[in-house]
Amino acid sequence: MNTLEQFKEYVQKINAKPTYTKPLAFGLGIRRSKAGKTLDVNFPAINWDSAFGTAALLQDVTGYETNSNGFVVLTKAQLQKAFDNFSAFHHEIEKHPNITLLQQLLENYNQPKGYQEIDLIAYFLFDKDTAVADAVEGYFKLQCLSQLHVQPHGLSLEGVFGKLNNIAWTNQGPVLPEDLSEERIKATFKGDVLQVSHVDKFPYMVDYHVPNGVRIAAGSQVRLGAHTAVGTTVMPAGYINFNAGTLGNAMIEGRVSAGVVVGHDSDLGGGVSIMGTLSGGNKNVISIGDKCLLGANAGTGISLGFGCTIAAGVYVTAAAKIRMYNEKNEPVNLEGAIVSEGDNIVKGAALNGKDKLLFLLDSTNGHLICRPNPKTIELNASLHVKND
Repeated sequence: MNTLEQFKEYVQKINAKPTYTKPLAFGLGIRRSKAGKTLDVNFPAINWDSAFGTAALLQDVTGYETNSNGFVVLTKAQLQKAFDNFSAFHHEIEKHPNITLLQQLLENYNQPKGYQEIDLIAYFLFDKDTAVADAVEGYFKLQCLSQLHVQPHGLSLEGVFGKLNNIAWTNQGPVLPEDLSEERIKATFKGDVLQVSHVDKFPYMVDYHVPNGVRIAAGSQVRLGAHTAVGTTVMPAGYINFNAGTLGNAMIEGRVSAGVVVGHDSDLGGGVSIMGTLSGGNKNVISIGDKCLLGANAGTGISLGFGCTIAAGVYVTAAAKIRMYNEKNEPVNLEGAIVSEGDNIVKGAALNGKDKLLFLLDSTNGHLICRPNPKTIELNASLHVKND
């Protein structure tokens, strides 16, 4: 296939097959495994609802003919065939990321002797809402989030904990914890040092992908599967879990727990804690609206709408008793009507997702109170604009 017309005809023939189904997303991955256990998979560039010609070619070359989520292992010969089938584009390869990736994989393909076994796979996603079937799918979906193809909760991660293996993440790659002692002995007699950064089912996002326009001061604080949008700054004490993250400019000096989504131009001060969905039986998915400010050591177990502020040291829970006042400091109910003191008490859950609220403690009596927020914050533009 030396011409564009020949390539188009080739793709059309594949699409015409009754067994062919166009995937929602796909990608080539480098998998490391040990004794049949997947240690990790790196997908350098995932295609989401795009590059369908490449998808058809890969499905044809690998013989993948099902419409179910899954993967297939590529031989070097198949990798070469896939690259050769793109010969019509070789003269302008720099314009085609998928062909460039094929070339890079071919040029560097190797089977080094060592602890990990390495192979190449092609993964195809057809249904984003099914539970995670295996570790390969887990890594694919996590990297869909970190590569910003979907926002948190944009695909199913049900079952991911049970499918990922617990790994010792070392300076020599992922190692099963039960093999650490032997591998450390081997390293010592080679004159090497085997260092473990952490033992977990999730690696650090920065070891697999760094989105454009972000700053992450401590790579250990952002898990793979975090969604860090352009303009995000994560300071050393900040933390973002998987299936959580930001939608735009944001200053993260506190903890963004699993499931939490932080809006554009919002600021989480040092020590901030936002209740996630992994522990404590919490089923409420917390979101922080645009232009919100959570002061140092503040926190929330309810969602905040646009332009809300929680004062330093204040934690707002769904069950918290909150006294409501208007801008004149008069007691009011949820409808804004003036009421007697005591009749203005509501639970935090009643304020879930509402805009322009200011939460603070009355220093004279310790009451948690809520007023209309008189102003919204403005982030320091020089710290966040694209983070170039």
